[in-house]
Amino acid sequence: METLISEFTFLSDQSLQNKNFDPSTVENLLRLFEVEAYKAWARVELQQEEEVEEAEIYMKKTEDYLDSVMESAMEEYRVFEKEMNRMAMAEHDSLANVASRKMGKSMKKAATFASNKYIEAAANSDSSSNSKKIVLQVGLVDSGLAL
Repeated sequence: METLISEFTFLSDQSLQNKNFDPSTVENLLRLFEVEAYKAWARVELQQEEEVEEAEIYMKKTEDYLDSVMESAMEEYRVFEKEMNRMAMAEHDSLANVASRKMGKSMKKAATFASNKYIEAAANSDSSSNSKKIVLQVGLVDSGLAL
């Protein structure tokens, strides 16, 4: 491009000094400027495409890294979740065992209480029945109908 500018300067000076100067030589030089501009534009476009491709590759690597980090985080979460479920089940089983033992003790106390009341009632009933039997037997003996 610098050589074209120096040539343009030379032709400009020549056109001012020479009355027989052919303007088509400047037109040819301007075509060369145009070709050079297209070449520069193509280089810039190619460079941009290369940068875009590099950015896409970088983005792909970044996405892959993010995917792997997310997958490892999800795996860690799954392990954590399994551990928490195991701990929750152990706690549940422990509480269920404690509750069943307490329920068993309560039922044992209730059964003991009920059986004591039954025995007491039976004893009361028996003593009442015995006193009736005694009265009945005494009455029968007096009447001469004793068993």
